[in-house]
Amino acid sequence: MWSVLITAIVFASAVGSCLAASGTVTTAMAVHGALMLTAWGLLMPAGGIAARYFKVTPGQDFPRVVENLTWWRWHRGLQYGGMALATAALGVILSETSGRFDTLHGRCGLVVMALGWLQVASGLLRGSKGGPTDPGSDPLDPCTWRGDHYDMTPRRHAFERWHKPAGWCAVIFAGVTILLGLQLVGSPVWLLFVVGVLQAGAVISVLDCAARRRWVDTYASLWGPDPRHPGDRRTSRS
Repeated sequence: MWSVLITAIVFASAVGSCLAASGTVTTAMAVHGALMLTAWGLLMPAGGIAARYFKVTPGQDFPRVVENLTWWRWHRGLQYGGMALATAALGVILSETSGRFDTLHGRCGLVVMALGWLQVASGLLRGSKGGPTDPGSDPLDPCTWRGDHYDMTPRRHAFERWHKPAGWCAVIFAGVTILLGLQLVGSPVWLLFVVGVLQAGAVISVLDCAARRRWVDTYASLWGPDPRHPGDRRTSRS
């Protein structure tokens, strides 16, 4: 995980240095663009793909083996790392513009950042987990398994109805905002190529995972597709 985040920072440094050396933007704009591209063009889409398609990893003996939380660690790390870089990028550009959002790119970027922080907030407010492996639960006593996720309470339903669709909307809208930002820096060919590779890579990865039917229900990935579990008796997908 840390090696990926460090690599992302190195990538951002390289992009920022090249942008600053081009002389078409200020140093602050170069740093802002590099950090935002790394956050919303690389880390956030990767974190979304991890959560959507890697709840069961290749080679995992599912459903005999469940609750593989590799996807959760990657999703959380990539999203938190991405939001940290994006927030730093916002601070940098605010120092350049004195807090103004005069361009379409700026206003769209503000919406993207609001969605990003709402994602963080909704994740923190998602409620308890529950289930037989939750700390404090007795695996032999179902009465101790209570939790928002395990019982699919209204709080958990509200979280899932917001968090997942809003997350993908934020990533897609961020992609559009990045393209708007390219117009402001004169769209150097090398930067167009980098953005194109990142966005095409994300789309191809999603299409490939979908074609391979890698999606597995969140609830089932944790506790297995067993109708004895309260969440597995529901008909909606999570």
